Amino acid sequence: MPASSAPVTTAPVATTSVSIKNFAFEPVTITVHVGAVVTWTNADQDSHTVTSVPPASQLQSPALNTSGVYRHTFTAAGTYAYLCTIHPFMTGTVVVTR
Repeated sequence: MPASSAPVTTAPVATTSVSIKNFAFEPVTITVHVGAVVTWTNADQDSHTVTSVPPASQLQSPALNTSGVYRHTFTAAGTYAYLCTIHPFMTGTVVVTR
């Protein structure tokens, strides 16, 4: 049989979880649909935050101690850059699609 020429589409949600370990967000970038709840979990011994890169302000976690969890529901499409305010070299991005 001939191969199908129909375009293949994949759902943008590969994961809605981000681990914080080894002073990094893993994965660094995730893509989710509008309405998705993304969960960050701190697996490091040091505290970390999940904070929007200014001027945005959607993400504002408290300092997360070991095993601390932060959840955020993304209600609008866009690209959301964030960092750890304690360790600003730690950065990540959430891409939200319709």
